[in-house]
Amino acid sequence: MPNTETALTISVDDSDVPGIHLSPEDPSATLVVAHGAGAGMEHPFLQGFCEAMAAEGVATLRFNFPYRAAGRRFPDRPPLAIATWRAVVAKAVEVSHGMPLWAAGKSFGGRMASMAVAEGMDVQGLVYLGYPLHAPGKPEKLRDEHLYGITTPMLFLQGTRDTFATPELLESVVSRIGPTATLQWVEGGDHSFGVKGVKRTAAEVGASLAPAVAGFMRTERPAGATSPGARGAGTPGGTAQYPQ
Repeated sequence: MPNTETALTISVDDSDVPGIHLSPEDPSATLVVAHGAGAGMEHPFLQGFCEAMAAEGVATLRFNFPYRAAGRRFPDRPPLAIATWRAVVAKAVEVSHGMPLWAAGKSFGGRMASMAVAEGMDVQGLVYLGYPLHAPGKPEKLRDEHLYGITTPMLFLQGTRDTFATPELLESVVSRIGPTATLQWVEGGDHSFGVKGVKRTAAEVGASLAPAVAGFMRTERPAGATSPGARGAGTPGGTAQYPQ
């Protein structure tokens, strides 16, 4: 059976944002997916990622933040971005029919998801597609304070050449979070998971991340619990290599 794609409208405060629900015939879970600061839900990276997640048996609901929906370039401030996450997750609950619900985001979108969870948003787990731990060249200004209070399982999927997360610093943060956090490196990947010398479309790059994400979702229990041996090549609170 082909995937089912449905356009949605989600109310956030006094405005509406668009969303796209993509589902295989019999999904095992729903993954809400947020875009990064510089591109919206229509970007081929996210489209390729969501289509590949459907092939893995996971439904997705991707959406635009209000600034993107309004055609603005500067990202929303955290209070509005967090409110958007809550509204979209509420919509996902409506369309997911009781199946496990996860949150994921590219860079800014993932960071805002983590802040929403730190403030009480209820999801089974978090997936960061390139967590922006610090601005490029500014490793002294970490964006990690709220992460240590999160008990939800978290997957940090990160390129080894990502200038938004110095490897040593990210490994230290993941270690301090503890057994609920797993770090998987994409060898040679930059902040967009592009690998130097490897020619792929943005859709292909996004799709290449789906097996690791789906695998993590399958091996994790509901929020606050972990499965023995569920970390694959990594260890709880540790790292694993994820070759492209």
